[in-house]
Amino acid sequence: MNLTGTINPYLGNLSFLARLDISNNSFHGALPLELAHLHRLKYLNFGNNRFSGEIPPWFGYFAELRVLYLYGNNFTGGIPSSLGNLSKLQGLALSGNSLKGHLPSRIFDNLSKLQVLDLAENQISGSIPNSLYKCKELWYLSMCNNSLEGSMPKEIGNLSMLKYLYLGYNNLKGHIPSGIFDNLTKLLELDLQQNQISGKIPSNISRCKELRYLSLNNNYLEGSIPMEIGNLTMLEFLGLCHNNLSGSVPSSIFNISSLQQIGLGFNTLFGYLTSNMFDYLPRLVYLDLTECQFSGRIPKSLFKCKELEYLFLSGNHLEGTVPLEITNLTSLKYFLTPDNNFSGQIPPIIRNLTSLEIINLSDNHLTGEIPSFIGNLTSLKWIALSHNNLTGQIPSSICNLGSLTALCLNQNSLEGKIPECIGNLSSSLLVINLEENNFHGTLPENFSETCTLQSFRINNNRVEGPLPRSLSNCKGLNFLDVGNNYLNDTFPNWLGNLDQLQVLSLRSNRFYGKVDSSNVTASFIRLRVIDLSHNNFNGHLSTKFFENLHAIKEGYEKIGKPKYMIEFANDGIWYYIPGLSFATKGLEMEFHSILTFWTAIDLSNNQFLGEIPKALGELHSLVGLNLSHNCLTGSIPSSLGDLSELESLDLSSNKLRGRIPMELNNMGFLEVLNLSYNDLKGPIPQGKQFDTFTNDSYIGNLGLCGLPLSKSCDNDEETPTEADPDDDGLNWKFSILMGYGCGLVLGLSMGYMVFTTGRPWWFIRIFERVRQRFVKR
Repeated sequence: MNLTGTINPYLGNLSFLARLDISNNSFHGALPLELAHLHRLKYLNFGNNRFSGEIPPWFGYFAELRVLYLYGNNFTGGIPSSLGNLSKLQGLALSGNSLKGHLPSRIFDNLSKLQVLDLAENQISGSIPNSLYKCKELWYLSMCNNSLEGSMPKEIGNLSMLKYLYLGYNNLKGHIPSGIFDNLTKLLELDLQQNQISGKIPSNISRCKELRYLSLNNNYLEGSIPMEIGNLTMLEFLGLCHNNLSGSVPSSIFNISSLQQIGLGFNTLFGYLTSNMFDYLPRLVYLDLTECQFSGRIPKSLFKCKELEYLFLSGNHLEGTVPLEITNLTSLKYFLTPDNNFSGQIPPIIRNLTSLEIINLSDNHLTGEIPSFIGNLTSLKWIALSHNNLTGQIPSSICNLGSLTALCLNQNSLEGKIPECIGNLSSSLLVINLEENNFHGTLPENFSETCTLQSFRINNNRVEGPLPRSLSNCKGLNFLDVGNNYLNDTFPNWLGNLDQLQVLSLRSNRFYGKVDSSNVTASFIRLRVIDLSHNNFNGHLSTKFFENLHAIKEGYEKIGKPKYMIEFANDGIWYYIPGLSFATKGLEMEFHSILTFWTAIDLSNNQFLGEIPKALGELHSLVGLNLSHNCLTGSIPSSLGDLSELESLDLSSNKLRGRIPMELNNMGFLEVLNLSYNDLKGPIPQGKQFDTFTNDSYIGNLGLCGLPLSKSCDNDEETPTEADPDDDGLNWKFSILMGYGCGLVLGLSMGYMVFTTGRPWWFIRIFERVRQRFVKR
């Protein structure tokens, strides 16, 4: 039964009612005042409904109340201090609401009979009040998923009856007081993960002989793992991931035969995985040794763990071939061993792992072809074999994988055509990454009407023909990179209707014609990165196109930690979008991940003509702008000075005339400026960022004067000094050279830039400065 509606106020007339339980329904609204008459209640459970408003303070006057459960609702406000009057209270559960503020400091003074306290999943802040430690009968304490601060008090050791202690996902700092474990000998589960706890793991944690669950993940713990943990002979879950732990792993841990889950990943542990390491772990289900420094081969004893389902060995120094004994792990679902030194071919014995859902062997030294049997593993959701030396074609059997969500085969030596069935699989696929191979032919034309694709990367291949119009079915597409191919098509303005699209790269293809999206409804409103460089686009730059780039106009979040664009999330694992290459000042750099606030427009090396639209000045969060090597004319619009976040501006090798606008001095973060090879005249602005630019920012503009050039301006800094006759000759020669065709890459000038810039420190500083600015805000 699922009852709905609000509470009938007449319920308050049942003044002799002792037990009221309406949990697990859909009641909503505020609690009526009439319920305050139920002063004989001993048990009240309103859990898992949709009640809202503040928790009424009159609950604190139910003197007989033993149990008050209000969990899983929408209550707001603070926790009433009047609840501290409930001297007979044994259970208080307020978890899963939106309660905030500090806990009243004296609220637990009179709650000496309290046994269960659950305040998890709220927004409670401040420190844990000392009055809590008077609740000597407490055996269940959960305050996880809040915003608690301060250190973990040593007085928590007074709660000697505790069996379950959950303080994870808060902002607790400082060391774990070693003395607390002297008294917490009944502890069964301890969760302190996702805090800011530092120091060492106290060795006397071994006094908690009955401990079964220990999670210290995502803290700042350091030092070695105490060997005494091996004395916790009933331990089933050990989570130490994402800390600063170092040294070798105590062998005593691997003698705890009850262990089902071991998480040691993302530390600086080291050593060899010894041959008998896993001999005594028959119940092991989950093993995470990600990004430690383990060496050697996968020990064969691991394959005795026949219940193993999740195996994470990424980012170590493991070597050799994938052992044939892996076939013993018939329950294996996740097999992740990227970024190691495995060699040889993908063993055919993997065909027996029929439960496999994720296989990731990327960043190794695997050779040979992708085996055809991979299409028979019908449970597969994710295939990642990138960064290897694989050859041959994508096996047609891959078309059998109707539940596939990610196909990552990038950076191999694969060839042939992309199977047409890839389009049919788009109703389940979230990610396709086939970049940097030798694929040829045309792209599949049959992307499903129920396409779920979020990221499609086919760049750096030999694919030709048009961009398939059926991609317009992929309404959730946020990342599209088809650069460095032989695609031949007009500008795909129809992509403007994909209102989730954030990154679009068409660079280095044979696209042609005008860039216009005036007849498209959405028109790239979320686009943050657009690269159309090295094509044959022409015509005027569309003012309307830039006016529609709302995501670049509106800016990014100014507060918080830097975030990276997420490629997709699957089964609790987040996959970040790998980087793009950007050309700046004649050099090309690649970002390994793309921050959500990174915004860039690169239209260089085309045949665009006419003036630079003033509307570009409205793109207030733009970080990089490259319009170089086109046929742009007119003056540099002063509105570009409004681009206060701009880090890189390249307008070189066009036909721009007139003066450099003084307004460009407003770009306080400008790190790279290239105005070379135009027909600019007059004084170079002085001060601020302009004092950091060198001569090579202005080469080929013989009418410019002032620092850093050797040519000085006249006294009023309005008219350049008389030109040298030789300069006129050079200017004439330069005009002839430019006349051979706009967009021509001048090899001499580019070589000069590469030579003079040396290490691309300036480009790295762009990215780091933006990142630091974002963090500081």
